[in-house]
Amino acid sequence: MSSKPLIDARVRERIISDPEILLEDHDVMRALVAANEQNMGKNIVDLRGIAMERLEARLDRLEDTHRNVIAAAYENLAGTNQIHRAVLRLLDAPKFQDLLAVLGGEVADILRVDAMVLVLESDTPDTADPALKKLGEVLHPAPRGFVEDYITHGRATGARQVVLRQVRPEERGFYGPAADYIRSEACIRLDLGEKRLPGMLAMGCEDPHQFTPQQGTDLLTFFGGVFERTMRRWLS
Repeated sequence: MSSKPLIDARVRERIISDPEILLEDHDVMRALVAANEQNMGKNIVDLRGIAMERLEARLDRLEDTHRNVIAAAYENLAGTNQIHRAVLRLLDAPKFQDLLAVLGGEVADILRVDAMVLVLESDTPDTADPALKKLGEVLHPAPRGFVEDYITHGRATGARQVVLRQVRPEERGFYGPAADYIRSEACIRLDLGEKRLPGMLAMGCEDPHQFTPQQGTDLLTFFGGVFERTMRRWLS
């Protein structure tokens, strides 16, 4: 048997000095296992190799799950920070008109939506305060029962405060100039207090996948709770 090394001396020396580098390289280990199976012949079943392949597949799935969990955690943290920033900006508004202006401007930008509309039900929506009509793109007076009809479309939605969905062309009437581009929306029911008609905060987005029924609503529920309490203060 020849004593001459069959591989490059530097590679051989590296492997001898640090053999763990082979164990950590999946491609190299697969090649070594395959070479070993060829030497054993076709009439031998390597149960150990089969077990290793299954363990390797399970490890790959666990690594994928780990990466997905980390990505979801970062996304949730980013969403939480967005909501906190939006809430703080709302609380800074000194007047109701300022609140509406901030809602359709900075808050919409923070939440990355293309339109923000506050719907307030009234028994006489056509006689709203002229000063508020100047903020028509943000404030939308509506007749009694509008919020429930708009959110449910005649279907039962339970007691959900937040509804996420894609938007059909005929449903974009109150989004103003952005109506033609809205493809998804978040509708937040607002309880404005005892003996007051309900309201709704609608967030519209051009991206049809920005709001979908499969998404969680905890953060938007929190935002809606803060907003409706702020509204009660201005309406009292």
